[in-house]
Amino acid sequence: MRVALTVLFILICIALVVLVLMQEGKSAGLGAISGAAETYWGKNKGRSMEGQLVKITKILSVAFILIALILNLNLF
Repeated sequence: MRVALTVLFILICIALVVLVLMQEGKSAGLGAISGAAETYWGKNKGRSMEGQLVKITKILSVAFILIALILNLNLF
């Protein structure tokens, strides 16, 4: 069981690195000052590819923390 969790942990680590590198920086959103955030893409950001990347990153980061805690408990 410990080996399976360790392999899953490594896969989640790699996926998190890739997802974070794929995301845009927050400085790319400077158009909000001039009102560009009120466009169609600004209102539907949660449905865009960037929104999906953020959701997947949050889910994987929670899984990362949980598996790290489980592996640290030395139950297996």
